Order: sequence, then C-alpha cells, then structure tokens
Amino acid sequence: MEMMKDLVKVSQPRKTLGICLSGGGALGFAHIGVLQSLEEHGIFPTHIVGSSMGSIVGTLYAAGYSPTEMLQLVKTDKLYKITTLMTFRPSFLKSGLSSHSMLRSLIRELVPHNTFDQLKRKMHICVANLTTAEWEIIESGNGLDKWVAASASIPGIFEAVKDGESYYVDGGLLNNMPVQGLSTFCDSIIGVDVIPLRVPAQLKKPIDTFAFSVRAMQHQNSMAGRNLCQFLIEPQALDEFHEFSFDAYHAICQHGYNAANKYIAENPEILKLRE
Repeated sequence: MEMMKDLVKVSQPRKTLGICLSGGGALGFAHIGVLQSLEEHGIFPTHIVGSSMGSIVGTLYAAGYSPTEMLQLVKTDKLYKITTLMTFRPSFLKSGLSSHSMLRSLIRELVPHNTFDQLKRKMHICVANLTTAEWEIIESGNGLDKWVAASASIPGIFEAVKDGESYYVDGGLLNNMPVQGLSTFCDSIIGVDVIPLRVPAQLKKPIDTFAFSVRAMQHQNSMAGRNLCQFLIEPQALDEFHEFSFDAYHAICQHGYNAANKYIAENPEILKLRE
C-alpha cells in the first residue's frame, strides 16, 4: 500500500503557476522588479500572459532571460528610449506614425527561434483585433516577433499589424489584464497591474484629461481579469512617473521590486507557491 501511495504521488502533475503582466508603457518596467522579487522568494511562474509592455517583458522572461538580464538588456539596447522603438514613416496614409521594425528586430535577435513553441515558459500574448472588435490570446506558432509587436502597437502611433484579413493593435485597448488567457489551466495566478486606479486631483492640461481617460478605460477593461487573480500586486510607479517615462526605467523597476516585497510580507500565503 505504501508503494502504491508513492507511485500516486510521483505521477501527480506539477502544479501550474500563472502570472499576468499588464500593459502600461514605461510603467511596465515595474514587471521586471516584481519578477526579481518573486524569484528571490522562490516563486517561479510557469505560464505568462501579457498585454502591451507586459507582453514584451513576459516574452523575454518566457525565453529564459532572468530579471537581472532583462534590466541589463533595457540598458544596453537602450529600449528605454522610445525613439529607438519607433521608426517614423513620413506618410500619414499609413495606419500609424511608426513601424515596429526596431522592436521586431530586437525580439528576433534575443529569441532567434522566433516561435512560441520553443519558449522555456508558456507565453500567451493578448492583442486587440480591430476587425472583430474583440481581444484575442495568441499562444502558439511562429512569428513571435509579429505578435509581440501587435500587442504593443499603441493605436495611431504604431502601425496596426495585419494577419490574414484582420488588423491587430495594442492588447491593452480591450483587455489590459488578460488573466482569462490563463484561468482555465493554471492552479494559481498572480496579477501585476501597473496602472492601478487613481482619482485625478486636478486636470490642468488637455494631456492630463487624455491620460486619465485612457487609464479609466484600461481599469474598466481590467476588472474581469483582476477578479480572477488569487494574488494581485500593484506597483505604485504611477504616483511618480507616467507611461512615457522610459528614461526612468531603473527607478520604475525598483517600484515593482518594492511593491512585490511589500505584498509578500503582507500576504505570506503567497509563499505556498514556492517550488
């Protein structure tokens, strides 16, 4: 009987731990700090889903890059400079002011196989399909660089990515916390939302109204996903920086690290997720 018990124990499948990384432009650098903190506490997600910047960080993590290596890549590849991500096109007849050639080249350089199926962790990328007006999760096949670019394609700034008869843009447009991409097969899910709700104290400029309007929209489309998380970490970089503070990548990363450490200290039950 004891031998049978041991056999049953050995045959049990490993539990899956998912992590959802929200969109948020430069604020998404906080994801790197969160991942660093989780690893230091022995927590290693097996499945990842992300929108926009969350899909970029998530893909590099899924490919096997450590948080420390990712932070170094941000520095050496100057990913923090938004101008290096954009290749501006002179014609306003295009579907965006910039192509994704720099980002796609970077992904192909860092992940040479360029396919979902050879990643070390399972990656799910959220994109917004403008043709159907629905969000979708892409999780298999080739063309990894194309889907990362689509998920990070800020509408009107970057070109829409065409696949078949559909046009795709930033996943955060319709689902900034796409936890639904993991909920059916992960035992536990950690959510990281870098755009927690903020009430505007004062709207002094048109850009303030625009920014808070976009954030309100993203918060609303994140609610379903947030509610599916067993654990939810909310870095507070938004109090000090904004979505285009790319030059503050190190400080934003530190916000993520501090937020995760604080969350773990206040919610020790998360340590049950340790390998």
